This record gives sequence, C-alpha cells and structure tokens, in this order.
Amino acid sequence: MPQIRPYRPADLRTVYDICVRTADAGGDARGKFSSDDLWGDLFAGPYVYLEPDLAFVLDDGGRAVGYVVGTADTATFVRRYAAEWIPLLGDRYPVPPPPPRTAEQDMVALHHDPGRMLVPGLEGYPAHLHIDLLPPYQGRGHGRRLIESFVGAAEAPGVHVCMLTANVRARGFYDRLGFQELPIPDPVVTYLGLRTGT
Repeated sequence: MPQIRPYRPADLRTVYDICVRTADAGGDARGKFSSDDLWGDLFAGPYVYLEPDLAFVLDDGGRAVGYVVGTADTATFVRRYAAEWIPLLGDRYPVPPPPPRTAEQDMVALHHDPGRMLVPGLEGYPAHLHIDLLPPYQGRGHGRRLIESFVGAAEAPGVHVCMLTANVRARGFYDRLGFQELPIPDPVVTYLGLRTGT
C-alpha cells in the first residue's frame, strides 16, 4: 500500500509532473502553456521551498504519486513569496501587460501578485493547502490521509482551499472531508474551509 512520507528535495521534478498532470480542473494540462513548469512554479514549488516541513508525498514503491503542500499562515507565506520566491525565479516570468491578456499571461500575473491570496473572509482559516493525486490513486482514501498529515503538522485553527468551481469531483472530495463553502463571491473559484480544532 502506498505510504505517506515527508517531502524530499529529490521529489521536486515528480511533484511538478503530478501538478501539471492534474492542473486542468483535475485533468492533464501538459502543453497548455509554453512551459509546463508554470503550474508547479505557482502551486507547488513555492510551498516545498518556503514550507518544506508541511509538504508530504504519497510514495508508491519509491515514487511520489501524489502530494499535499501548503502553509500554516497565509499572510506570512505571502510576504515570503514576494521577498524570496519571486526573486529566486528572477526573469523566468516577466511581468505581463495589463488586461486583456492571454490565459498564460493571466497565470503569470498570479505569480507577480501573491497578495491575491489574502482574501477577506478567510481570517478564521489562516492555513491553506494544495493537494494533487495521479488519477489511479484517487478515490482510495489517500487524499484524506494526505490532508490529515498536513493538518496535524500545520497546527492551525482552520485551513482553506481555493478550487476551480468547475472541478466538481474535487468538490465532492472536500465535502466528504467536512470542508464547508465559505461566503466569498467569485465567478471562477470556490473557497472551502475546515475548522481543525487545534
């Protein structure tokens, strides 16, 4: 049975691969942008770099097949993203022009605006996470175990996720874990929160 273990630096490329293979509302996003690494540079890399103690992988025979990453304190993470992660990537992603933009430019704009993660209404849920599993490992209880590992390590009073509203399957997963929809209006994404009792 696949085991959950702490993230190791040697897992980085595999984590990025899992990220892009599940990035299109749960589907494979490879080839969608000029660099497949854009997905990982936004939604995985900054977490394993800034918060490695809160990163866990699902290991099947020595290979990562899923992961959870996140932060216990979104406000602190936003400050560190701006001060450490953006300079680390340097000129890999030049600041995009103002709208209207391409879909890829919109994604790059997210990289240059970490303050977007500070959303009014999330104050009671200071932690947030991203979780991805390759399709053969979904629906088998591994996601629940990964989130339990993260919640136990984060020791935050509440955790939130921001998910594409179109990803109906993911919504069912979070509902089963006890996440509740938060009243934050957005036409594209849904915010869900979980009180952890810590």
